[in-house]
Amino acid sequence: MGGTLILGGTRSGKSRLALLLGEKRLKGGEHGLFIATATPSDQEMEERIKRHKLERGPHWKTVEEPVELLTALEQAEGIYPVIIVDCITLWLSNLLAKGTNAEETEAMGEALGHTVAGSSSHIILVSNELGMGTVPSHPLARRFRDAAGRVNQSLAASCATVILAVAGIPMYIKGGGNGREEAA
Repeated sequence: MGGTLILGGTRSGKSRLALLLGEKRLKGGEHGLFIATATPSDQEMEERIKRHKLERGPHWKTVEEPVELLTALEQAEGIYPVIIVDCITLWLSNLLAKGTNAEETEAMGEALGHTVAGSSSHIILVSNELGMGTVPSHPLARRFRDAAGRVNQSLAASCATVILAVAGIPMYIKGGGNGREEAA
């Protein structure tokens, strides 16, 4: 069983932690793969995506794949020692927006977990922990929150390491020793 799942709220330091952990695993001149699931829906998001690409640096190849994540991982298998997927909740949002139902979404999440567990690359998944907030009033928002929670549970079961990022501090909740270790 391999892979790492990093959970946390908005601006909790999840993505930065994923990059730090990924960079620790890269040796010499190796390059990692960063699979981005965000889509540029407005000018601010386009600028944010450009800024994040620059922050990653030259040793990360970026692939933008908002929907066909499993295919992107299959194509990268064995080519990159480290693959970061950022983020699972955006991927789920994209799936639901294109009409994928909850059962199909959860099945794809389980398939993703199997892919991570069986990969020769170390896959680091970034996902939002949505279960700590209030119950949404809109049915679609509840469907999304429920699907994200179930997929996160499935991924956590498949990953050797699960980290909760809070205020930039990684708290290891599965694997990683004593419950809290520094990423850098």
